Amino acid sequence: MKHEEAIKEWDLVIEPQSSLLDLNLKDVWRYRDLLWLLVKRDFVSFYKQTILGPLWFFIQPLFTTIIFTFIFGNLAGLSTDGLPQPLFYMAGITAWNYFADCLTKTSTVFRDNAHIFGKVYFPRLIMPLSIVVSNLVRFGVQMLLFFVMIGYYLFKNEMGSLFHPNIYVLLFPVLVLMMALLGLGLGLIITALTTKYRDLAFLITFGVQLMMYATTVIYPLSAAPEKYRWLIELNPMTGIIEAFRYGFLGQGILTVSSFGYSVIFTLVSLLCGILIFNKTEKTFVDTV
Repeated sequence: MKHEEAIKEWDLVIEPQSSLLDLNLKDVWRYRDLLWLLVKRDFVSFYKQTILGPLWFFIQPLFTTIIFTFIFGNLAGLSTDGLPQPLFYMAGITAWNYFADCLTKTSTVFRDNAHIFGKVYFPRLIMPLSIVVSNLVRFGVQMLLFFVMIGYYLFKNEMGSLFHPNIYVLLFPVLVLMMALLGLGLGLIITALTTKYRDLAFLITFGVQLMMYATTVIYPLSAAPEKYRWLIELNPMTGIIEAFRYGFLGQGILTVSSFGYSVIFTLVSLLCGILIFNKTEKTFVDTV
């Protein structure tokens, strides 16, 4: 009886074996304070020794929009569906940056935090989740810049009749969640594979940049050649960005099939990513 009572006093039981589907999501919730601590650490440490600090949140998308407008809009003459060029590119850049940041930073979780994972226990899923949440702060700041740009064109009334928010703007929280979960899921898969195949770490750095050109960031889906359009639609971010533009600007191709495909792809990627991550975290210290 004394032995049984002693066991009941423990609030954590370490077992030698666990199944693939044993995700320990309850532990993630119990360690939510650690999640917020890591989010604060990422935000403070990244800009601690910079002169402009959080202003880089505005500078990066603003300068990227200017370059895209000059190169793709003016020199290349790519269509923007009749939308003001800076507004069109800012919409795509804002959405793409959040997804790309979640993917690239999550894809190196095991490699970047091996020294921590090997010393102390906490739910390993906390680390990639903290990356997704901390990137959400940057995304929110860039959305403010996007709203300011919308307000500027509406006030100026330049081409104002060519864009207008509609009821589909209510999909915005769903789109943000999809971008976060898609970047998280793909990142978890890649970080698990990099424990054995280090080459993927180099591939992901420029692979994400190349992937952007296969998404409707710099051109609308309506301007894509018919024979290549299906290939562009295979990119799950295409449906998300098109829905994002359609909701806020009223221009874009939003269909049930394209949006449904993005939702299914996101959920499958997230499930596969968590399962692979859960399996790899048990042995990755031996290979990293």
